[in-house]
Amino acid sequence: MQEPLRNLSSLVDFECAARWCSFKLAAHELHKTLAAVSQNIKQLEQQLGFALFARHARHLSMTEKGTEFASTVSQLLRDLHIKVAALREDSANDSLRISCTHSFAMKWLVPRLHRYTQLHPDIDIRIDSNDAVVDPGQGLCDIAIRHQLFVEGDDANLLWREQLLLAYSPAMLSDKDKRARQEPDLKRLLRYPLLYEGTPENWIRLLKSRELLKQPHDFAQNYSHAGLLVQAAVAAQGVALLPAAIACEDIQQGRLHVLPAAGLSSRYCYRIVTASNRAVKVDNFVIWLHDEMTQMQNYLQQ
Repeated sequence: MQEPLRNLSSLVDFECAARWCSFKLAAHELHKTLAAVSQNIKQLEQQLGFALFARHARHLSMTEKGTEFASTVSQLLRDLHIKVAALREDSANDSLRISCTHSFAMKWLVPRLHRYTQLHPDIDIRIDSNDAVVDPGQGLCDIAIRHQLFVEGDDANLLWREQLLLAYSPAMLSDKDKRARQEPDLKRLLRYPLLYEGTPENWIRLLKSRELLKQPHDFAQNYSHAGLLVQAAVAAQGVALLPAAIACEDIQQGRLHVLPAAGLSSRYCYRIVTASNRAVKVDNFVIWLHDEMTQMQNYLQQ
């Protein structure tokens, strides 16, 4: 039977060393000696029964188990910091903690948040952009806006059923297309690089529905997040099928053009999750979220 973990400070040392892949830099960040960090991690490895780092002559590298353990420890420490911050807050403090994905925070929530603060200047908004699932019931946040698969007929806590828009930057167009009096059609846009998130599944769905699978096309670049995909399209890297909520701000500002009637329904949606004993400030923010989504939908339907 392995010895239980007795020195939790070693987890802090390990998480820091894993981020830097360096004992020296971890010691600098933590204001400890190199020897102290190295010894703590060595003792942690002994307690765990497996190596976290491979020590080489001039550098460190993470072992496979070390990489997996680092991900777990990082999330645990993150949740711990959030919980401590929540417990430190006075219950009368008018703060509101929002958890949502990086892309939603960056491309949808933050650009609109000034309108909420104008309505409620006394509320202190704190955004935790985190792709991990955070549970408001555990006090880690007040509102979680979750991006998840949509189940037909399940409208509980639904904020937005996502839709995909075929969009591109006008700066991407060739001189010939720019001189044309009309916006390029789908067949002409398919001559440009096709950008996608994760897999080109959505492009294949669209091409199949339009009987265009046999037309030459270039699935050029893959991005891990919808926000990155939108930024790539804005940067004129190619044409993309973009989540409407993530792309809407750039469409409204003219940085992206949309090809009408060339979109797709998405298999994903956004849902709002709150604790059961939610406060009035939470209710007000949820109402504001729905109002903003309605305004966005009205704009997209113009």
